Amino acid sequence: MGCDSLKHAGKLLLPHDITPEDLSHYTPVPSIIKRRFGYQCKRCGNSQSHLFGHMPHDACQKTCRYCRNCIQMGRVMECEPLYQGSTSFKWPSFEQPLQWKGELTPWQQTGADAIKDVVISGGEVLIWAVCGAGKTEMLFPGIEAALQHGKRICLATPRADVVRELLPRLRSAFPDVPIQGLYGGSPDREADASFIIATTHQLLRFSKAFDVMIIDEIDAFPFHHDDSLKFAAQRAKKDNASSIYLTATPRKWEKWRVRTKKLPAVFIPKRFHGHPLPEPKLQLIPSLPRNLKRKQLPASVLSKILDQQNSERQLMVFLPSVAMTEWVLELLREEGLAGQCVFAEDSDRVDKVQAFRDKKFRLMLTTTILERGVTFPSVDVFVIDAGHVVFDEAALVQIAGRAGRSPDDPDGDVRFFHGGKTNAMLDAVEAISRMNKLGKR
Repeated sequence: MGCDSLKHAGKLLLPHDITPEDLSHYTPVPSIIKRRFGYQCKRCGNSQSHLFGHMPHDACQKTCRYCRNCIQMGRVMECEPLYQGSTSFKWPSFEQPLQWKGELTPWQQTGADAIKDVVISGGEVLIWAVCGAGKTEMLFPGIEAALQHGKRICLATPRADVVRELLPRLRSAFPDVPIQGLYGGSPDREADASFIIATTHQLLRFSKAFDVMIIDEIDAFPFHHDDSLKFAAQRAKKDNASSIYLTATPRKWEKWRVRTKKLPAVFIPKRFHGHPLPEPKLQLIPSLPRNLKRKQLPASVLSKILDQQNSERQLMVFLPSVAMTEWVLELLREEGLAGQCVFAEDSDRVDKVQAFRDKKFRLMLTTTILERGVTFPSVDVFVIDAGHVVFDEAALVQIAGRAGRSPDDPDGDVRFFHGGKTNAMLDAVEAISRMNKLGKR
């Protein structure tokens, strides 16, 4: 297959996504099929009747069924086929693709060896490694082996921020390999590279495309909560593909599969620099719910934030809602503190995160959008209203994991301000403490 044909390989597209001159590279396949107990969308796997709608369609002059579940990626209509690109294609091999000069620690090497074995032999493996263990670097030998064997790789992650964070790191490590990043609004569009880094939503556009599928942060929202994304991830793999799952906070399903020996796993309880995870301090403030309802910060919280301005570290403050980040930021500005807030729909989020990384300001207020996948060398971390339902165990562990990631500053002040302890808080603290104890062994 020529280079021009590679841009069609393994894709699953809607009719309007294909130009007439490219149509010969695709095969039409049913988009919505009737099953014994209803219908199923063949792009996202949805079979829930309330997630199908009906609308008049100009092309067939009828009222046709469409899938509401994946409509954000373009409307799938029952009267129009999906178009499947060729699933038989050969990708180039690279003799020495890895140019990274770093060294893996012994515990990183354990994970790297397991990943490489699965890449070469097939199958699946879970890398259960604490925040800051260096999971990305553990992937390097396996990615190199895949590229040397002419295999196509997808590293999928639930959030666009993580794609943007990983792209420059992996392009630096594999400078001669074409690597593309796919997410909503990304400049890369062709998706014809040997190595794709994508949000899990972008997997809805692929079918039997990848020899190696790496799912980063397998426990994260929205991948963990959305069966259609799991369906898309399975379909995007070739039948004999290798699967690598990465997480610091596996959910019950993954833990059960590991415990029953249905999923091979490597457990890494130590950060790459060898220092323990900063353990959160729980700070009870009985008046906190009342204060927040009045759009006030308790004096003890305000004073702790003000005190932190004398620290050499930057400060990340996590809050449970967008509205709260905005009024808390205004309140802190009235106190003379300069900072920014970010949230999922913030159009300036990328620039703000980079400015914080460049230390152009010291204070960042954020929702859980920055709970994982971003690294800052020296930060303290506060969670205000840590008992809120949005802060489950996994979120709190990941938030705490933003601190102490640099070998030059492996500590960090992590505080959970709350109006009453929750199981999620206690479980998060216990999980971090358990990891540190295992790491000492």
